[in-house]
Amino acid sequence: MNHASALDPSCGNCSAVQAKLGKTNCSAGTSTDAPPRPGHCPAGTQEQVVAGARTELAGDGEDARLARVAARVEGLCYEKGVARWTRVEDTIAFAKLMGYRKIGIATCIGLLDETHRLAQVLEAQGLDPVSVCCKAGGTDKTALGIRDGDKIRPGTFEAACNPIAQARVCNELKTDLNLIVGLCVGHDALFNKHSEAPVTTLVVKDRVTGHNPVASLYGGHYYRRLRSPLPALQALRPAGTPPDGD
Repeated sequence: MNHASALDPSCGNCSAVQAKLGKTNCSAGTSTDAPPRPGHCPAGTQEQVVAGARTELAGDGEDARLARVAARVEGLCYEKGVARWTRVEDTIAFAKLMGYRKIGIATCIGLLDETHRLAQVLEAQGLDPVSVCCKAGGTDKTALGIRDGDKIRPGTFEAACNPIAQARVCNELKTDLNLIVGLCVGHDALFNKHSEAPVTTLVVKDRVTGHNPVASLYGGHYYRRLRSPLPALQALRPAGTPPDGD
């Protein structure tokens, strides 16, 4: 397993500088009072990569157009420096400014009500939503090679998620933009991988925090617990790895 080196980017370490000065080297631009660039800054350790990406974003391709529209939406979201739009409004504005009409929704079965409400909102704003549930096809998890004992409820039928099917249905329908609504960790990665249209996440599943994953990174019980090695997580091994002693 590769471990991080001293030159690997570690932008999170600039949090102390940001907290103290209200800015970092990258956010300060060319101002004379910009904080110094730290040694782990990707603008230094990966200078050619960053510069190459900047050239692409300043070009005429589709990626550049996506970036410019996203930046415009970011500006529209604020009024006198205060955010005024929700993520749903940001998403609608982005779709409209990109000229997108057909919006795919890859939804978790546990968020069907939210997906129904979202579709109503999108329709009211002149968009054409289509939604595909993660359990489409109703295939039992054991058919995918998952042990019955690894189900949530062993001994019962338990439908497996099929994010590849969700992506391919959206591809067949020629969606312009796809939204993720609560797909599981890993399933969202597969959906992103197989989607032909650009993908943005509207809802990140977190059953414990009410779908607000960042809550576990703030002070309190979750954060304190996560900062210590967790036995249940430390014991996990990559699939196919033999147990100790083999």
